[in-house]
Amino acid sequence: MTSRRTRTVIGAVVLALVATAGIAVAAAGGGGDDPPVREEVLTIQGTPEPDGRPVSLDATLYLPRTAGPAPAIVLAHGFGGSKASVTGQARSLARDGYVVLAYSARGFGASGGLVHVDAPDFEVADGQRVLDLLATRPEVLTDAPGDPRVGVAGASYGGALSLLLAGTDPRVDAIAPSITWNDLRQSLFPQQAVRAEPARSPADVAPVDLDGVFKRGWAGIFFGATSGPTLTTCGRFAPDVCAAYQASAATGEPTPEVLALLGASSPARVLDRVRAPTLLLQGQADSLFPLSEADANARGIAAGGTPVKLVWYAGGHDGGQPETARLEGLTREWFGRYLKRDGSAPDTAFEVTSPVTPSLGAAAAPDLQVRSAPALPGVPATTTLPLAGPAQTALSPAGGSPAALTGLPGVGAALGTALGALGDLPLSDLPGQIAVFQTPVLTERLQVAGTPTVDLQISSSTGEATLFARLFDVSSDGSQALPQQLVAPIHLTGLPEAGRTVRVALPAVVLDLPAGHRLRVSLSSTDQAYAVPTEARAYRIGLVDDAVLTLPQVPTTRVGGSDTAPLLRIAAVLALVVVLGAVGLLVQARRRRHDAPDESLTAVPVAIVGLGKRYQGGYRAVSELSFRVEPGQVLGLLGPNGAGKTTTLRMLMGLILPTEGHITVFGHRIRPGAPVLSRVGAFIEGPGFLPHLSGRDNLELFWRATGRPTADAHLDTALEVAGLGDDVQRRVKTYSQGMRQRLAIAQAMLGLPELLVLDEPTNGLDPPQIREMREVLASYAATGRTVVVSSHLLAEVEQTCSHVVVMHRGRLVAEGPVAELVGSATAVVVDVSDPARAALVAHDVPGAQDIEVTGTGITLRLVGTPRADLVRALVAAGLDIDRLAPQRGLEEAFLALVGEQP
Repeated sequence: MTSRRTRTVIGAVVLALVATAGIAVAAAGGGGDDPPVREEVLTIQGTPEPDGRPVSLDATLYLPRTAGPAPAIVLAHGFGGSKASVTGQARSLARDGYVVLAYSARGFGASGGLVHVDAPDFEVADGQRVLDLLATRPEVLTDAPGDPRVGVAGASYGGALSLLLAGTDPRVDAIAPSITWNDLRQSLFPQQAVRAEPARSPADVAPVDLDGVFKRGWAGIFFGATSGPTLTTCGRFAPDVCAAYQASAATGEPTPEVLALLGASSPARVLDRVRAPTLLLQGQADSLFPLSEADANARGIAAGGTPVKLVWYAGGHDGGQPETARLEGLTREWFGRYLKRDGSAPDTAFEVTSPVTPSLGAAAAPDLQVRSAPALPGVPATTTLPLAGPAQTALSPAGGSPAALTGLPGVGAALGTALGALGDLPLSDLPGQIAVFQTPVLTERLQVAGTPTVDLQISSSTGEATLFARLFDVSSDGSQALPQQLVAPIHLTGLPEAGRTVRVALPAVVLDLPAGHRLRVSLSSTDQAYAVPTEARAYRIGLVDDAVLTLPQVPTTRVGGSDTAPLLRIAAVLALVVVLGAVGLLVQARRRRHDAPDESLTAVPVAIVGLGKRYQGGYRAVSELSFRVEPGQVLGLLGPNGAGKTTTLRMLMGLILPTEGHITVFGHRIRPGAPVLSRVGAFIEGPGFLPHLSGRDNLELFWRATGRPTADAHLDTALEVAGLGDDVQRRVKTYSQGMRQRLAIAQAMLGLPELLVLDEPTNGLDPPQIREMREVLASYAATGRTVVVSSHLLAEVEQTCSHVVVMHRGRLVAEGPVAELVGSATAVVVDVSDPARAALVAHDVPGAQDIEVTGTGITLRLVGTPRADLVRALVAAGLDIDRLAPQRGLEEAFLALVGEQP
């Protein structure tokens, strides 16, 4: 669990990043001051507050140096911003010959009033007063008395205002909203459990209900962005909005009041009245307002015959590559066509920025290319891929913690890179909290654009489920990437005991998948960005019969590459650095807690408790493994290939992280780079040397890299172990496999470590060298040091090791002294005075089987019968027993333990 200090640091980082790059989104201004722009500061009387208090809106009018009246553009800012947020864009448009009015919305900047969240009676009514003002200005072109020719543009909060204003006031002639919402209820309480009906468009999401999952992280950011100068918990929020938010934040569930407020502030309710041609710019890197919100806006407006152009670009609230110059150009063309009426041909083509992944083996990073379809996409083409995976149980922990770290508000793109850099640290896939299913490997390139869907069978221990669905792109080397760190929350109630089939709409994405990749569907029971249940639950998640992943496709053609703003690209890099630093604090806090040794285990070389390792895709290499290695033991880790031996040793050395459980070495928890590993010598997964150096030079170079004194290396002892003679002066590239193996063992022994860990050390050695290795390991352990050796060669383990741990399919099946394990054999040989008579007596002993007479006695197997019972029966019959011994060795014992017949 994260400490309070770490959570505070991460929260501060997120707030800082959102304040600079996430919420108050505006296109960057450009160019010089030719022709110059004249600015005029205005105060506009807004709609009074419910108690009658007047509201003044702070505005600036940007006037071009052109003759005659010109069309006007109203610029609205993002949540938490002000008119200053859009200064650059305003000046740029004014230089293009428009009268531009930028104003601070009520409750923000120097404007008065309270924040009602784009409410029809307040923010939208304020927008109409702005239109009234423009109609009176002589600089503004009018189409009729009181009707200015005007366009409205804005991002996020301002984008929704432009849609709401166009659906409320017919005087609006064109709009260009970006990264905004359709239904604020679905945006802040997303529900991705959808109705089982054909999709109407690529990113269509038709939720079964509005009882979704509270987007706690983003909502908290909005609440913090309205803090005022007075000591109040509501900041500059209107009292009814504040009360509704606080009620939902406390319970994680939408109250009727908050749903009513959010619904009233949703463009969805007025789209059928929008007659202004609409340019919709929506970012793919957006966990706040995903592509499905723009898809719904486009469908709603186009249904009334209004021209619509939909653009899915590479940026968004979560960063990414914003394509600033391209989006500015599209906006200018749009307003030029419908405000200046420049005679350009209508353009309603759908455009999408596609990240084209290089083919397998290519070293280049994904390229961005702009692709276009002739018109707004309707019912998409689809392809289906079979999904495989067993039904799985995912636990939702009590208190909702620990929770998966998949995305953070405003920094999803940077966080994805940060999580990838942390490798095996399981921040997004917490053990026991996920269910995973995957497709076969793709045999040809596949492009996806929109919302994939999958049908699942889900049950819950409480009859209610909150889950987060993700779609991973898995490359040929097994590494996985979560597109834009997006998740799809689902909330299910009234689940019967046997469960229910649910259609899940995964996040809307744009993917280019080369042959050799596959897709992985993962469902998690937690996510830090959302409200999750606080009571413990267990979910059972499985595939329906003949399950498929349905993937939308939009037939497009390439129309060109995309560009990115260098300044914003630098900001993205800085964001990544800050996020990596915040996550690093989290990792360091965890490490400090684990560095304190367990005093009860400081004399124990190795203690493994509940160890497990599950790889991406659900493959489990090790499960519930527990054992100890005591001082002076030569312990053999025994098992067939694939038993999990090497995986266990890699976890022991901190090379990979376990999924469950832990390992201590001399009482210290093992993690990558743990200081206690300096007391361990290891040789795992084959030797690695610099081939152009001699064997001796390699050993000396390795030791110098440790920073310890040369005298502590005991180099001569290690070279004696290697037994290479004069060959130690030869270059390693001339060595045979056996020589490399001996040099690697000598390297592991440098410094005479207290614990020696060797993975298959006898590979490549001839019989005399193997015999010498046995003697070396035995004498090494006789000094009080400890040796752990893995092998699948049973005879070598029997002759080399004092103790053994037997693994099969990742699990422990037996442990103990080798002699004890061999001595537990059920097959025995008995040398007696009268073998024939002994055989007759043995037939009467319960459990005696497979009795055979030899020249000196009998052999038999005892099933469920102690050998002492056989001895008593033979002695009672007057027979003399010369010898009784187990017939089998370690090989027979091992085969019996793993369920194989000897």
